[in-house]
Amino acid sequence: MTVSNADRLHSQLSRLEDMFPGYLTEIVEGSIVMNPVRPFHGKTIQRVWAIVEEQLPSGWALVSDVAFPFDDTNEFCPDIAVIPAEEEAENRSAYPADLIEFVAEVVSPESIRRDYELKPGWYASRGIANYLIFDPLKGQVVTMWNPGPDGYLGRDTIPYGTDLTVDSPLGKLTVTTGRLPVDPKARSRS
Repeated sequence: MTVSNADRLHSQLSRLEDMFPGYLTEIVEGSIVMNPVRPFHGKTIQRVWAIVEEQLPSGWALVSDVAFPFDDTNEFCPDIAVIPAEEEAENRSAYPADLIEFVAEVVSPESIRRDYELKPGWYASRGIANYLIFDPLKGQVVTMWNPGPDGYLGRDTIPYGTDLTVDSPLGKLTVTTGRLPVDPKARSRS
């Protein structure tokens, strides 16, 4: 029996997740990536989750930090993904990427390149209609829509404090950004 590189990565990933609680782990471009979870990151996920969950039509559910393999070298764990409720009810640790209808990531200092540069292409390639990037480092949300073979064709950047309405296949979803945390050092980075 031959063990593939993907099987080896998944085996290593499982061991690391058990050894380092409090870290988010993903496979990105064939490498295992670990990021510590920061308070603003978790608080943003919680607030956006609550806002989106109450607006979802029946038959849809939110998941967070579960694996979605895109190919042998990219397995993402989105901060928030919307998938069919019947799939979510299976309570698995990994789901096919084609199930995602809507996805959101929260930027941390370690994930800037992945969230802004790598993931949009992969998410668009699967036809995920809407990708939101919540950025507590800059105090903004980037919304991407209209997926195409080369990425998303539509993109807007909205400062926190403005309500964001996303016209998605799930219906109109409005995210109030005024209460999302902003890193106190964000102003000095702008």
